[in-house]
Amino acid sequence: MSLKILFDTDPGVDDAMALLFLHRHAAVELVGITTVFGNAEIGITTRNALYLCERFGIAAPVARGVALPLVRPPRGAAPDVHGDDGLGNLAGPVHTTRAADPRPAHRFIIETVRAHPGEVTLLAVGPLTNLALALAEEPAIAHQVKQVVVMGGAFGIDGQGGNVTPVAEANILSDPHAADAVFTAPWPVTIVGLDVTHRVLMDHAFFERLRAEGGAEGAFIWEASRHYVGFYGRAVGVEGCYVHDSSAVAFAIAPELFTTRVGPVRVVEQGIAIGQTIQRTAGRRYSQGDAWEGVPDQRVCTAVRSDAVLEIFERTMRRTAAR
Repeated sequence: MSLKILFDTDPGVDDAMALLFLHRHAAVELVGITTVFGNAEIGITTRNALYLCERFGIAAPVARGVALPLVRPPRGAAPDVHGDDGLGNLAGPVHTTRAADPRPAHRFIIETVRAHPGEVTLLAVGPLTNLALALAEEPAIAHQVKQVVVMGGAFGIDGQGGNVTPVAEANILSDPHAADAVFTAPWPVTIVGLDVTHRVLMDHAFFERLRAEGGAEGAFIWEASRHYVGFYGRAVGVEGCYVHDSSAVAFAIAPELFTTRVGPVRVVEQGIAIGQTIQRTAGRRYSQGDAWEGVPDQRVCTAVRSDAVLEIFERTMRRTAAR
């Protein structure tokens, strides 16, 4: 049976790579794409999703999501990371004639989950605002999804901190209130954070193989990643780039490649640690624990078989070239 996935995304170079990974993997049925602000403003991320669908023959409908977080002012886009166009400053114009679904993203999420009760994986790789709005409007969907997989957060495993503050990861900091709502809802969430994504690295040789052996998708990934890889080289001295969003895809497809731990998760919503993700040990009680009462256990990824994640991605793109 296919794995039904609704992809909530803010394309974004790594989002584009993850979308092509989903589209071309034989086990995945992509039932929809919802867009959100984040790596670029909502008009650009929605255009990018439509462009990628049109260019690569992705039939899944695209629904435009929200432009702003629930409470705090927007953090701002990341042109230094993803380029002015969100796709690494491609040589040609990013233009599409394809139209978005008329429904707002949160309604699209609600109606898709209702149409396939118990079957849909919500895979979210940007700010979690669309998911929080869907929960607020229709709380019952928490009992109708198969699972929620989130790329975001940092839990301090082996000293791993945030990537935009010492404790906060970009997706969570972009809307900490939405993230807390999603993590404390009664649906099964797995968080694929920097603790594991910083252990998966696509190096220069990997991108060269994609360009040579991955067909049109591989050539696009190589072109779009030049700006992104350059950022990592300048900012953190990495020869290549960390694999964030595609690691979340890999978890949805092959969860056995990851080690997880269980416990409630909360997000700091104000102050110097805003955006920090904190997991309490499952079953542990504290004398000052009111903020954790009634919060369900969720899973946090703590380790990954990084070579296997890269192998699945590369094998999927090679399969594309062979079609």
